[in-house]
Amino acid sequence: MKLAQKIGFLGGGQMAEALIRGMIQGGLVTPSQLFVIDPVAERCDILNEAYQVNASTDNKPIWDCDIIIIAVKPQVMGTLLEAAQDHITSRHLCISIAAGVPLAFMEGKLASGCRVVRVMPNTPALVLECASALSPGANATDADMDDAKAIFDAVGKAVVLPEVYLDGVTGLSGSGPAYIFTLIESMVEAGLKVGLPRAEAVALTNQTILGSVKLAIETAKHPGELKAMVTSPGGTTIAGLHELEKAGFKAGIMNCVEAATNRSIELGKLF
Repeated sequence: MKLAQKIGFLGGGQMAEALIRGMIQGGLVTPSQLFVIDPVAERCDILNEAYQVNASTDNKPIWDCDIIIIAVKPQVMGTLLEAAQDHITSRHLCISIAAGVPLAFMEGKLASGCRVVRVMPNTPALVLECASALSPGANATDADMDDAKAIFDAVGKAVVLPEVYLDGVTGLSGSGPAYIFTLIESMVEAGLKVGLPRAEAVALTNQTILGSVKLAIETAKHPGELKAMVTSPGGTTIAGLHELEKAGFKAGIMNCVEAATNRSIELGKLF
């Protein structure tokens, strides 16, 4: 799939850069179709040099784009949307990756009939392995959602869900990388405790997690079935799993996701 539209970014931070890199490398767009507005001139220079896009501190060119991706922090969304409301119209597809900002808030700040899509991505977008959930606003069309999904599929795997699920998505995959990094850190430290050299403990841990995820994806087997493939009667794995059960490992993960989801709900109420 190729997109013919001009795409503008309000904000040129890491997530915007990941989307730029993914779309260009995947052949979804050419650099000349991409426009970036960022208040930091040095950041614009970096993007122009690395990707040959049209990045500047002047916001005028972005209003001529067909798709506008809002890639700023949630706390500035109100001010930004108020400043943009005379420029963003129903002819634009407006995609927001600002965490926790509801569709109703954005639609209320923009002109009537604006087509808005809300996205919850995560940081593995930086290596083009993002997990994203997209939710359509009241005026977003099926074609809009196809275009938005193509953009986020360029940096990983995107799914479309009603907005009511996005707090759960935030708790699971939005915050999820931090849980995985904590698991990695714990396994590495466990390796050190049993005497492994640090470099080898890191390499073995990272490859074990990478390989396990790949096995889960490619076989599509239930995690319990994959776990049983490793677990022999009276063996080492069942001894380790017993300790995880005693420590409440699964309950801890479930509580973790639930707490993050509830916090996302609380933050959303601020808007």
